Amino acid sequence: MLVENLIKSTVELQGFRVVEVRMGDDGLEAELAPDARYAPRCGGCGAPARYRDKRSARLFRHVPLWGIATRLVYAPRRVDCPRCGVRVEAMPWASGKRRMTRALMVTLATWARMLTWRQVAALFHCSWDTVAAAVDDAVAYGLERRDISELTHIGVDEISRKRGHVYLTNVYDLVTSRLIWSGEGRARETLDAFFDWLGEERAARLEGICCDMWRPYIDVIKARAPQATLVFDKFHIVGHLMKAVDEVRRDEIREKGEDAKALMKKTRYIWLKNPWNLSANQRARLADLERLNLKINRAYLLKEAFREFWSYTTSGWARRYLDKWFWWATHSRLAPMRDFAWMLRRHQDDLLSYFKLPIDNGAVEGLNNKARMIAHKAYGFRSAKNYIRNLYHCMAKLPLPKTLHTFA
Repeated sequence: MLVENLIKSTVELQGFRVVEVRMGDDGLEAELAPDARYAPRCGGCGAPARYRDKRSARLFRHVPLWGIATRLVYAPRRVDCPRCGVRVEAMPWASGKRRMTRALMVTLATWARMLTWRQVAALFHCSWDTVAAAVDDAVAYGLERRDISELTHIGVDEISRKRGHVYLTNVYDLVTSRLIWSGEGRARETLDAFFDWLGEERAARLEGICCDMWRPYIDVIKARAPQATLVFDKFHIVGHLMKAVDEVRRDEIREKGEDAKALMKKTRYIWLKNPWNLSANQRARLADLERLNLKINRAYLLKEAFREFWSYTTSGWARRYLDKWFWWATHSRLAPMRDFAWMLRRHQDDLLSYFKLPIDNGAVEGLNNKARMIAHKAYGFRSAKNYIRNLYHCMAKLPLPKTLHTFA
């Protein structure tokens, strides 16, 4: 196969032709020229337009062939479009003003979903900025063409971007397990920005929204999507419960001093684990500790008793059990458990919504772990913009442009 034919089979060239392929100092150069059988098309609207003049030659970086750097050389024409005015003609192999082919953009973006941008740049012998530009184009293309018309159930959660309480708010589609939106911060204004982007019409189609008991999120959701059922995430609630149990353990060690510290050394996860996940040694240690009159043992029993709350199938029976558990917790003389019980009482109605619409952020927690892995793999991102852009690219299931040849 001639190299000219290989170029034709891997580059969108309708309306253009390959004049020659030569070996230059920096690799292969394929010189292109207009095909006289086709009229030039406007770069704005894509309609046929009248030729005006020609610009100087440009180099467009293409996917390396056999590891050899490959560039397309073409002098673009300017056209006089009745609708758009004087514009540079449309070139089917390029996107906008980028000096790379669409095929290279898709290839770099595909590899960037698996490797860090720095590794992709080293693999293709290009700059980090080139990879970032490819990802930027891929994300812009995907966001413009993705379908969110069937968005009905969403999960809202925050993720720490770096140390110092620097957060992002992520919104996920709970049905398809994909990222829908990401923004800086976790304040009321952050979630307001999401609903501004979503629009009133699509917000009105939301049926269920799952989040934690963070007041700014609750206020915005009830104001912007009042028809949706607000459900508190059971995993966050259990997380608060575990924190209360551990606070009881810490308080007891502080109150009783060194003797209690020695007694309860390396027991933290014994109290927090599910009973069926305990090892044989841990079960034996727990049995010994349960014989003692420890405050942490009362907290552990309350934690295990709360497990039954999630087993109910109707909100009425769940409410009755929650009232009973609330009395136990508030009369346990354990301040952390009492505070947790009052937190549930303040949010009781939305907590019981789970039994009307049993959704949770279990999938969201998995996606958040993936988001942390993306940051860890890249050793962090200097700016939130780059981090958000990579989250969209790797977690939003965005479509990529179709190309003539699949390179990766």
